Amino acid sequence: MANAPYLVALALVELDGKRALPLTGKTQSAAAAEAQDPGDDGRTLALELLLRLWQRSDEGPLQRAAADNSLLLIEIPLDVMSEQLPILKASWLASGDTAAFEAGLKALVIRGWRMGIAKYEPVSFSPWS
Repeated sequence: MANAPYLVALALVELDGKRALPLTGKTQSAAAAEAQDPGDDGRTLALELLLRLWQRSDEGPLQRAAADNSLLLIEIPLDVMSEQLPILKASWLASGDTAAFEAGLKALVIRGWRMGIAKYEPVSFSPWS
């Protein structure tokens, strides 16, 4: 599992007028890493992330900070997750430069998806490129 990619759900939001970038993740199985869609692991992480956001909404108004790119699911190498993603996150929290954050993140990910939902439909994943 040491070489298995890490699946990360993240949200670029403003909470009570301040930038926040909560995230959650888990190591993927080899079969999940080869699948076209992030499947149940992706849906589980989306639910966990959104529940955390819901709980934090008690702190103040919550809004997306990057329009349709505000809720992302990415596949990333574990070493990148622990070493480079925190630096990128800190930079975005300090600067608010969403374009630079997205460009930096795209350089790190193996593949990524936007998360969305439509009325009466389950969580959907569309390629993020």
